[in-house]
Amino acid sequence: MSPSDSPTPSMPERLFLGRYERGVDRKGRITLPAGMREALGDEEAIITKGLDPCLVLVPRSTFDVWRQKVNALPMGQRSARDLRRHLFSSAARVSPDGMGRINIPSHLLAYAGLDGAAMVIGMDSHVEIWNAERFAEVDRRIADNAIDQEAWDMLDF
Repeated sequence: MSPSDSPTPSMPERLFLGRYERGVDRKGRITLPAGMREALGDEEAIITKGLDPCLVLVPRSTFDVWRQKVNALPMGQRSARDLRRHLFSSAARVSPDGMGRINIPSHLLAYAGLDGAAMVIGMDSHVEIWNAERFAEVDRRIADNAIDQEAWDMLDF
């Protein structure tokens, strides 16, 4: 069996879209937009550090696919161990309460600099939660650079 023939875990069908400004309350809670709560359904979610200075919220089934991929990396490589530590040591289980709020652990609030205004960003299979000022900088960078031809070429349209 060649590597291209090996089974690849597939992502569950979910669609997280849009950008929403939200506030983080003094108890460390943020309200998820209704469409994102609907996409999550009754499934438990995992929140953890993102690769950028933001948080990543994923349905448990998607996190399990990510987990399989990370656990398949060669643990003899420091970067693989570091990625594993980055994702798993900071992860927490969350579920929206009756008002659609999730409680973000204090270590994750500190990592993402969440202490007031936040942006909740749909990223297809998952959600990113950003400090609003940091996301504005990222958004400006994207707008200034536009999406170059190389990015479109990767899509192979």
